[in-house]
Amino acid sequence: MANLHVFEDWCGTSIAQLWKNLHFPLYPHNRTTVKKLAVSPSWTNYGLRIFGYIHPYTDGDFLFAVASDDNSEFWLSDDENPDNLKLRAYVGKTGREWTAPGEYGKYASQISDLIPLQKNNKYFFELIHKQNDKGTDHVEVAWCLKQIGNGFSIIDSKFISLYTNESSLKAADVSHIPQTIASHVTPLQRSSQTPPHGVDMLRPDPRDSFHQVPLLDRARLQGVLPDCIYNPSYSIKGYPLMRYQGLQFVHLTYVYPNDYTRLTHMENDNKCFYRGNPYYLERKCLFIPHFKTLNACLCLPVGDGMLGRAVNLGRNEDEGFQKAGKYEERKQMKAMERNKVLPDYGDDFDDYIMKRRRNLFSVQKHGRIRKKREDGDLKNKFQQMDQDNQPKEIQKPPGEPQNHPEEPQQQPRKKKKRRRPEQNLQDQHYLQNPPSELKYYDLGKEKDSQRFQNNVMEKIPDQKNPGPAQREDRSRSKVKQQVDQSLTPDDRIELHLRKAKYSNSSDGNPNLVVEDGGDEDDAWVSQGDEDYDLTNRVVYDVEVKWCQTFQAKPLDLHALRSDWIDLKCNVSGNLLLEESEALSVVEALMKKLNKKYPRQFSLERIVNIEKKPDYNRGSRYLLELELLEASGRHLRLVQYIYVKRTEDWGSHKKQNAQGEELKLCNPYSFYWNPTATVHFIIPVKNQARWVQQFISDMEEIYRTTGDQNFNVIITDYESTDMNIEQALQNSYLPRYQYLRLSGNFERSAGLQAGIDLITDDHSIVFLCDLHIHFPPGFIDTVRKHCVERHMAFAPIVMRLNCGATPLEPDGYWEVNGFGLLGIYKSDLDSIGGMNTKEFTDRWGGEDWELLDRILQGGLEVERLYLRNFFHHFHSKRGMWNRQIQFSCVHDTFR
Repeated sequence: MANLHVFEDWCGTSIAQLWKNLHFPLYPHNRTTVKKLAVSPSWTNYGLRIFGYIHPYTDGDFLFAVASDDNSEFWLSDDENPDNLKLRAYVGKTGREWTAPGEYGKYASQISDLIPLQKNNKYFFELIHKQNDKGTDHVEVAWCLKQIGNGFSIIDSKFISLYTNESSLKAADVSHIPQTIASHVTPLQRSSQTPPHGVDMLRPDPRDSFHQVPLLDRARLQGVLPDCIYNPSYSIKGYPLMRYQGLQFVHLTYVYPNDYTRLTHMENDNKCFYRGNPYYLERKCLFIPHFKTLNACLCLPVGDGMLGRAVNLGRNEDEGFQKAGKYEERKQMKAMERNKVLPDYGDDFDDYIMKRRRNLFSVQKHGRIRKKREDGDLKNKFQQMDQDNQPKEIQKPPGEPQNHPEEPQQQPRKKKKRRRPEQNLQDQHYLQNPPSELKYYDLGKEKDSQRFQNNVMEKIPDQKNPGPAQREDRSRSKVKQQVDQSLTPDDRIELHLRKAKYSNSSDGNPNLVVEDGGDEDDAWVSQGDEDYDLTNRVVYDVEVKWCQTFQAKPLDLHALRSDWIDLKCNVSGNLLLEESEALSVVEALMKKLNKKYPRQFSLERIVNIEKKPDYNRGSRYLLELELLEASGRHLRLVQYIYVKRTEDWGSHKKQNAQGEELKLCNPYSFYWNPTATVHFIIPVKNQARWVQQFISDMEEIYRTTGDQNFNVIITDYESTDMNIEQALQNSYLPRYQYLRLSGNFERSAGLQAGIDLITDDHSIVFLCDLHIHFPPGFIDTVRKHCVERHMAFAPIVMRLNCGATPLEPDGYWEVNGFGLLGIYKSDLDSIGGMNTKEFTDRWGGEDWELLDRILQGGLEVERLYLRNFFHHFHSKRGMWNRQIQFSCVHDTFR
């Protein structure tokens, strides 16, 4: 047998992806054994580490081979020492490589060089495997003696042995696990092999280290601003709420400068930031009010029930959004929907982008091209333009059946005959100057088409006074008429143009394919939905308007947002405070500060400003400024101020525009305590690897900040996988408390038991989770946003996707979760603490129920997206009270 370590619930296909796992290689989810070096658990998204000793059955030169789905590496030492490991064979490095079971010759790297082994020795080996969520998972190692006629055979149980017996060890016991070059990579090695992620949130920001700057004593700020009563209008103390209704009364905070908490790298998955229906978001048509082409046309999207048509945008530059507010945006959206200009895509939205682009310009297979009429009404005038901008259709002979792709019909082939040189020149000219636009008609939506025509005709120039584009189209029309003429009867072929659509040429560029009458015999050349008839089709290159220019108005999508929480938008990040407003408030404060302390302080930089608006009574600001004292010492000013609304002016902007000075004041009793103790309370049960990681993270915060005013409280429901109390005693934490509980895991009861251990009512309780990655200044952030008798703090955490890490943070903001909460113990006691009666053996909803009572108690709840504040991905397998039916992970295949 050999040792087998399993790392579950981790996405990716490469060994490098397995290295990024937080628990690899010391804290696997499962430690067991394997009987032979051929494993297939029939599972997904996991990594395996198999290690032990190989015992050769004879002396000689051996070849080793490995096969797997997906990547794998086989390492073998020159002896029994793990320090002498060498990579002998592997399947891939990029994650795109895989093999079938027993397929040893697919890649050159699968088979090792000749390795001399001796029968009386044992050799340490390590096999690492990564499997994603696709394919038939397997990994196997085979060997053979270098002799003619010998084939590879899987290494069986007779020739392998354990590195160590782990059956009596706890999950937290890791000292016996070999840390080799194969698996225990250093952080430096990891970073050198991991390309930078590129997300803006990972860029250095002064906020991240501002907690290290010495704090300006609050006593020195007394008298700088007058005190004022602080009683926000959005307080709902005593207001009767229905269950979970409190979420509607929590508002977001405005921030300056930009902290880049908007997850721009995740907007391919959720485009909610652009505040439009999905069909807008794949096109520049979304920005029609802000986008104007010069001497050109812009195509509207095409989809089910939609009409693609060239719309002239030669309109006034003022046209578009008259206001940035929601009302105007909603008004325009409704108008578009009424006119059927931009209906829904339906299934088309799920197609590939290039297919959608082809569909945009293609003629539908069941569609028809309308013919020119000579009457002068508005409808015929539009159809006149249609006819001028597309190849003319040659009438079918009477009774000729219409061909559909779904029902191919056999028709006799026409003889291919030569064409005159003159005619070829005419056709070549037409090929080089194809029609600029093709119109798309859906026979089932003729009413919508007519309605659309009526809407856009006002934008189309008169045919009697054509513009440059129209004159060019008419000149092309003449050429097309010549091409459409039947060629001379002396054995020359007639050119019939029936259908037109775009396809991709071999060089990747789209081509306009004009199909002839009905030859369907060449279906053997079809590729997917692209039909190529090499004998009866003429290919036209699309005209690309390289010189087309445009004008764009500045677009500030943040101006369309409000401070209401959008539960469907989990990528948007913090609201942005206008720079002019931020600078005016800072300028007013610095004037007051310099008035009391002349030439003592100068503003070094604005690190952070947060605004909580109250449109009825005024706005509250948190100012974080770096000041330079006259002595040369840098200080940080962190102060709440209040700008009160008066009857004379509705906002700071109006007052500032009149040349008046902003009237700032200190909100009475609304100040934060920079020395308050923060208690992190976590209930756990049998989560050894996560408990150990949490303790390590808290130790790192302590080493980085030197802050001793925090306490870790762990309430343990009889964990059997580690001795948590011993782990706390061995840690470098300045303070900790441990409480052992009995019975099934209950989150609310476990939290309340930890709350009851706190004796200082004027300290902060932080209801925590076990799977959190904290930014270095997190403790100070909690203190700043918890104000006794006034405010609790519910930071928004970013949930990492499967396989994502804090250095590669793919994921989304947990906008609807309030389980991570900071509040003063006196405030929590006043509202009754945790609800341990309703939420016993279940959880989910206890955070919203607590939020209801906090708001009814008259407290605010500060809601803020925090940089570098992550929730590690994990599944619920084996957690808390879930029962596990252990499968035979150690089973092997033959």
